[in-house]
Amino acid sequence: MAELAGPEKYPDLMEDIQSTLQTITRLQHERVALVGRASVRRGRITATVNADNVLVDLKFHRDIDDLTHAELARAIIEATQAAAADLAQKSKELMQPLQEQRSRLPKLSDLVPGMPDLRDRMPAPEPPPLTKPKADHGAASDDSALTYDDVEVVEEHKSREPGVTDSSW
Repeated sequence: MAELAGPEKYPDLMEDIQSTLQTITRLQHERVALVGRASVRRGRITATVNADNVLVDLKFHRDIDDLTHAELARAIIEATQAAAADLAQKSKELMQPLQEQRSRLPKLSDLVPGMPDLRDRMPAPEPPPLTKPKADHGAASDDSALTYDDVEVVEEHKSREPGVTDSSW
């Protein structure tokens, strides 16, 4: 059986580990406060996601009336994805000090002679798709509109007549 490297080989190891754990604790608290924000369609739609990539705010500028429902839906998706990308960049920047600390720690293969470096064998995570999932319940699987059988077709209302969203309600 291989013999473990003794404390004499890495005298500051416990101090380095303790420092890394303190950094992790600090970064966990800072991470919770991170948000990602993005605006699309010349600032007419703005999405905000929290540190877990959950949409927490969505704002529409007054001049979105000319967008169709499909354009509005696409813009919301674009804004949310861009906000998630903004959050990912902020998270990467936040975690950089931890990555630097971790790179200074000895590898398991340094501590246990003959042990392979497991970091090199770790598979890279596959990114999830940024497209809508394929529907199993009769909906179209491409980007075409959803279709339903039992519906009443109503003309699209584009006038400025007062309606349920009128402020006088």
